[in-house]
Amino acid sequence: MSDVPEPPTGRGMDAASETVVGTVAEPGERADEFVFVAPDAVDVRTGEFVVYETTAEGDSCDVLARVTNAEQERGLPGEFLADPGVEPEAVADALGVPSGDVEIDRVSARVVGYFDTEMETFANPRSLPDPGSRVALASDEFLEAVLPSADWESESATAHVGWLLNRETKAANVFMPIDAFAATHLAVLASTGSGKSYTASVVIEEMLRPQSRAAMLVFDPHGEYDTLDGMREDGNASVFQDGAYTPEVNVVTPDEITVAIPDLNYGDLLALLDEPSERMKELLDRAWRELQKESNEIGVRDIISKCEALDEGDHGTASALAWRLNRALNRDLFASAARNDLTDLVAPGQVTVLQLNRLSEDDQQMLAAALLRKLYEARKNAMRGDGDDLDFPLFTLLEEGHRFAPDGSARSLPILRTILSEGRKFGFGVGIISQRPSKLDADVLSQCGTQIIMQIQNPNDQQAIRQSVESAGEDVLDELPGLTPGQAVIAGDAMNTPVLTRIRERHTQHGAESLDATSEWRGSWQEWHEEQNRDVVDPYESDEEVDETPL
Repeated sequence: MSDVPEPPTGRGMDAASETVVGTVAEPGERADEFVFVAPDAVDVRTGEFVVYETTAEGDSCDVLARVTNAEQERGLPGEFLADPGVEPEAVADALGVPSGDVEIDRVSARVVGYFDTEMETFANPRSLPDPGSRVALASDEFLEAVLPSADWESESATAHVGWLLNRETKAANVFMPIDAFAATHLAVLASTGSGKSYTASVVIEEMLRPQSRAAMLVFDPHGEYDTLDGMREDGNASVFQDGAYTPEVNVVTPDEITVAIPDLNYGDLLALLDEPSERMKELLDRAWRELQKESNEIGVRDIISKCEALDEGDHGTASALAWRLNRALNRDLFASAARNDLTDLVAPGQVTVLQLNRLSEDDQQMLAAALLRKLYEARKNAMRGDGDDLDFPLFTLLEEGHRFAPDGSARSLPILRTILSEGRKFGFGVGIISQRPSKLDADVLSQCGTQIIMQIQNPNDQQAIRQSVESAGEDVLDELPGLTPGQAVIAGDAMNTPVLTRIRERHTQHGAESLDATSEWRGSWQEWHEEQNRDVVDPYESDEEVDETPL
């Protein structure tokens, strides 16, 4: 396993590499786009970064541009033939372009800008390069420094998530500033099998390194994230340990998960009941409001008793309500009080994984709703000085995010909408992981300020991303169907421009490997076959006498 790359210490390096790839030919179709020609032998692909030199505010500067398209063209471009008095070959020679029966590429590039070191961001040069200007590949070191929206002079931590896809393997690192996506939320979107859970685990690993020591909570519907415990192994000490610090990994199994009934609200209770009548709803509302004023511990028997005490009729309503309440709440999932403090669940330097794989989808949503509300209120109180239970920021990841924030209704959807719109003020970040963006609530998806988007082939999912992810351009989104597992587009608040990335290898084992079906079948058949043979008695090996008299 390779050492963890060190992030750049600043941005004072040459922008251009020594590789000149082409010559500017003309403006492009957009106001911020230009076209340059490149010999076909030069491999300039969509998503690559190039630079050209210009003058801005009286100073010479290098302007970064992202390649958006490349088309092959045989022979010389029309611009070389514009003046009949000048031999096309002479123009080609002057520009360093091969002449004759050759193939060249017409490459479109969109201006990102020149890097303003004072503002720590890209500035618009307000002009396109002049025709004839040389275009060079941007240097690896320059891209490492300027692509993340990071303040390298501060102590803010960055996540090393991989390398630039269009460069040689591991030539140019891709870093994401953790403060940026932790504050403005994250979406990891990919088709099944493209690596979304793997990528999310890479993000978790980076957030638990000594440079960050995040407080994290993972909602894990499939039981995939328990292998994160590998961060504590001796083999990973150089990555995750620093002095007395080692990440804590708290895996909560389905048998250990409970929902405190007092953490539910009236809407939660109604959602759990089978078709309550209007009289039942009114009675439950009155009983619930009184119980919440009386005690912090509320069991199902307390609710039933209060309903019976308030039922002014023949107690038929209370009896019918009691049957429904017992059926809904008299289960191991629900308890009269919280079994643990919030600080046992979330703490700096700790990731807690809630394994939900034995809970129904409705119960998963109910648990998320109750717990997220409680955490959100605790963070608000801490920020306002009214409590100190959670006096630190936290970040929660929801695998299968479309379960908890669907394009429809779910008990967990309202609180997720609230956290995604207001959580930044209270230090509560959310990461949504999903293979079906089209099934996600549009408001939830649009509130995720940073996106890691992997292979997406479903047209409906592609359209959902186009409508909700403003930071990724059309040219970048066109790349999504052609990405292979482990490749991603990273865009949004954490990056100054969309970046095609090869996701790094995990330091811990992956817990979501696909089953080897043929191997499982062979093994199961062999077990069955051996079992069948054990049940067959060979008459010639039996101790009993066999009657061989002919019939």
